Amino acid sequence: MSKKCEITGKGPLVGNNVSHANNKTKRRQLPNLKSVKVTLEDGTTKRLKVAVSTLRTMKKKTAQAAAVAS
Repeated sequence: MSKKCEITGKGPLVGNNVSHANNKTKRRQLPNLKSVKVTLEDGTTKRLKVAVSTLRTMKKKTAQAAAVAS
């Protein structure tokens, strides 16, 4: 399974670990993924791997939409 957000497409970044002696070794910075159940229109559920930052943004947008609607 890939380490990629299924909604936004965020994936791992590549960089360097740098020691005090300035030695550089490759490293990967993985996205913070969470498995979420989503209910589709036809009533079935599906599991998605979603970045937590995406969940926070979706929560914020739905709260703003609810505030505007009321």
